[in-house]
Amino acid sequence: MTVSRKSRSAQNDRESRLWKVGWALGLAFAAAVVVAGGIFYGLVVLLDFKEIDSTAKLDAKTLFDLVKLSFGVVAGAGALVALVVAYRRQRVDEAGAHREATRLHTERFSQAVDKLGSDSPAVRLGGVHALAGLADDAPDDSLRQTCIDVLCAYLQLPFTSDPGGDPAHQEEHHRYLANRKVRHTILRLIGDHYRRPKGTPRSWQGCDLDLTGVTIDGDIDFTGAVFSSGQVSFNGAVGRLPMGFSLLSALPFLRRSGFLPLG
Repeated sequence: MTVSRKSRSAQNDRESRLWKVGWALGLAFAAAVVVAGGIFYGLVVLLDFKEIDSTAKLDAKTLFDLVKLSFGVVAGAGALVALVVAYRRQRVDEAGAHREATRLHTERFSQAVDKLGSDSPAVRLGGVHALAGLADDAPDDSLRQTCIDVLCAYLQLPFTSDPGGDPAHQEEHHRYLANRKVRHTILRLIGDHYRRPKGTPRSWQGCDLDLTGVTIDGDIDFTGAVFSSGQVSFNGAVGRLPMGFSLLSALPFLRRSGFLPLG
């Protein structure tokens, strides 16, 4: 998971990196000179131009044409500079907008994580849905992956089995049921997002999914979910085989991911 996350971060850095103005202008002028030279050479070849008459005198009309050509070159250079500056300004604005979106995402992320750590089951459920919504709205893949990692980390917390309906353990039983509801909501959201086609809104396909050591204590519907891309790990996970996984068709995937079906 670390390798793919680093590659996503490096890709985002490359996308937001800006060249220095001097380099950008120099390359733009060089490209313009090469293009102009190529066009001039092509015209010379097409017109079958043999040689330039060096004995011809410079009359007023020719001088005026040269002046117009000079002004045209200056105007073209100015337009080229304006184009480079406008492009750079656009990239700077895009980078600023991305930073602002990242800042807002970070603030919402902190609030959602605080909710996930609450003692109230209802607040934790709100935190789960908030993190799932943040993953959907994340401005880049690395931030989406962070939200998914937090949800997976919650599922990896130590699992406490049901103490039963004994009145002496009623409080523990209610606590188990509340935590079970939160866990099942996370698993349901994972199934919902991984069954959406890759590249469509709210799809998590292509993101890493680390369910190492997770206990699935109920019927979870993964029908139509696709885990074909990204790094997926069920290593050490135990529980019922999720719906949508027939044991025969899912056996190669289960062996690779380390899932241990109990029934």
